[in-house]
Amino acid sequence: MGAPAWTEQRERSNTLALTLMRWIAVLLGRRVARAVLHPITLYFLAFGGAATRASRGYLARVLGRAPTWRERYRHVHHFAATILDRVYLLRGRFDLFEVQVTGVDHLDRVLLEGRGVLLVGAHLGSFEALRALGQARRGLKVAMVMYEDNARQINAALRAIAPEAELKVIGLGRLEAMLELDAWLGEGGVAGLLADRTLAPTGDEGVARSRTLRLPFLGAPAAFSDGPFRLAAMLRRPVIFMTGLYHGGRRYELRFETLADFRQRPPRGPGALDAAVHEAMRRHVALLERLCRETPYNWFNFFDFWATARPTRHADDVPTPPDAGAAAADLSAGGPVPGAGSGGRLRP
Repeated sequence: MGAPAWTEQRERSNTLALTLMRWIAVLLGRRVARAVLHPITLYFLAFGGAATRASRGYLARVLGRAPTWRERYRHVHHFAATILDRVYLLRGRFDLFEVQVTGVDHLDRVLLEGRGVLLVGAHLGSFEALRALGQARRGLKVAMVMYEDNARQINAALRAIAPEAELKVIGLGRLEAMLELDAWLGEGGVAGLLADRTLAPTGDEGVARSRTLRLPFLGAPAAFSDGPFRLAAMLRRPVIFMTGLYHGGRRYELRFETLADFRQRPPRGPGALDAAVHEAMRRHVALLERLCRETPYNWFNFFDFWATARPTRHADDVPTPPDAGAAAADLSAGGPVPGAGSGGRLRP
């Protein structure tokens, strides 16, 4: 079985580059550092290879036509800008940004009950912008859930960018990971994970049972794993989508939308739980597509997302029992993907 396409494409950044970025960002300031992004973007467009082709292919799908050079430049520059801003966000410099919050009531309702929640994101915008919410809500416990190799990489990057920053990471791939995550959520913590990448099964029960489905996304089937939602179902936790959309300059918007609530009794009958998990998964993919069309330059998967790297199941192949619709309705947040909810602006 071949590895997913994204695992075969090495990250261009390394610890030395991140350390240099921190030096430029901290000593020269954000205004000067942002000026450096223009030659970086031009270099990437000229020599980005497969990543540049993937960007062009994605833009053609989301725009419905061949992208202009300006649109291709804007896509890469958005990505570079969020990477730069990661330095400031991880260092707690929230005063440099205007952060608007939309739909946070979806999260607050669960937190007020003293229960933990899984925040599901994607490589869409800036997940680090969530730290701005933690700044505004003192005492909010946030952890990242990721695979051990990724955890080691992100910790190395964190030490390079913001040595004094603290980041709780729960590493999957260990037998005790499920117990650690369940305990964290049981204490009212928030755990965030990215759900737009497919990975081979590991020793974790929830991940080992996960399946990869090909679901319609921007006009063609793409592979998505149901692992994050199956994990939430096993732990009986609600799932809320979160992203930090970059709107240019110093403006970010945190978006929250409920995808599913697995706190109720699991549905009975063969295939009912699978149907509920995959219904939440479909909502997630539909929401991703809507946000990509709304803010097309926030998609940061720079590989062929629609490539068939390994065998997957098509959505139509998933059996749906007669009572699955009712079971999914009981487990979900109710009806189609909810609206954005109330909005507001964070004041550091």
